[in-house]
Amino acid sequence: MGTAASAQPAGEIGYETGALGYDALVAGDNALALQQLEASEREHAKDPARLINLGQTYARLGRTGDAARMFMAARDSSRNFDLVLANGDVINSRDAAELALRNLNEQIARR
Repeated sequence: MGTAASAQPAGEIGYETGALGYDALVAGDNALALQQLEASEREHAKDPARLINLGQTYARLGRTGDAARMFMAARDSSRNFDLVLANGDVINSRDAAELALRNLNEQIARR
């Protein structure tokens, strides 16, 4: 208790705080999430977790084309690993990106 690791958000294990915009996304603060994700681009540009969260942020901001590009980049990335979603589910990053892209396409189709 009281260690730096325990103070870190559950959604950013192994990342510096804010690198994935996790807390901002969960709180619905899309502007802060975008700011954090853009700031972490240099170090985590092709990281599937960052790309998925950036895609979610873009989708929330109405930037559906940018969102789709981020989801496809995460899905097609040479890197993949298990992610813990906000609801606690564990899913492979490629599967999470594919699911996010499918959900985005469904949202667009309903308009």
